[in-house]
Amino acid sequence: MIECSSITKSYTTGGEETQVLKGVSFSIKSGEFVAIMGPSGSGKSTLMHILGALDTPTSGSYILDGKDVSKLNDDELADIRKEKIGFVFQAFNLLPRATVLRNVALPLVYAEMPKPEREKKAKTALLHAGLDESRFYHLSNQLSGGQMQRVAIARALVNDPAIILADEPTGNLDTKTGEIVLKTFQELNSQGRTIILITHEHDVASHAKRIIHIKDGNILSDETNHHQIILN
Repeated sequence: MIECSSITKSYTTGGEETQVLKGVSFSIKSGEFVAIMGPSGSGKSTLMHILGALDTPTSGSYILDGKDVSKLNDDELADIRKEKIGFVFQAFNLLPRATVLRNVALPLVYAEMPKPEREKKAKTALLHAGLDESRFYHLSNQLSGGQMQRVAIARALVNDPAIILADEPTGNLDTKTGEIVLKTFQELNSQGRTIILITHEHDVASHAKRIIHIKDGNILSDETNHHQIILN
C-alpha cells in the first residue's frame, strides 16, 4: 500500500539548507499497525506530513495505493488527503459548537453527499470508534478528552480511507484515557484498517505491531514488535 524510497526533505532558511530526512525507505502493507517513533527533531513530523500528503519530498518517491504522491501538485495532494487518508490529531480539531454527529459528517458535506446518507455514515463511524449513541447530539465541547478523541477517530473513518494517520493522538490525554484510545486503534486494526501512529513515547508505540524508530532523519530500526501491549 505504501512504498517510500530514498525520501529526503530539505528546508532553506536564511540561505542555509537543513536536511531533515536523509534517504528514508520503508514499505507498509495494507492492514498493518505501524508506529513511527522518534524524539523531537528526529524528522518524524516531517515524515508524517509527507505520508499525509501535506508536503512532498525534496527527492525520492512516495507511492500510495499505486499513485506517486511525491509528484503531485497542491490540488492533487488535496484530493489524495480527501480520498485516501484519515487524520487524527493531538488537539482533536473539532468544531466546539457543533454536535458530535455534525463534526463527523463534515467531510461528507464537502463531498456533497446527501444529508440522510452522510448522517447514516457518520453514525456508523461513531459506533466503530466506540462512542455511545447517547452522545451523538451533544456538542463536542460537552465531552471528555477521550470522547472527543473518539469523535476525531470517527471523523477520520467516515470517508473509509486507505490509512488512518494518527499524530500523537494521546498527547492531550491522561494515561487511562490514552489507553482507551489506543485500544480503539487496535480494534480498528483487527477489522483490517491500516493504522500509522506517530509518537515520541515508547509506551505509546509499544501498542503497535511494528515500530519504525527514526532519529536525525534516518531510520535506526524497523522491527516487528514482539512485545506488543494488547488492551482488552
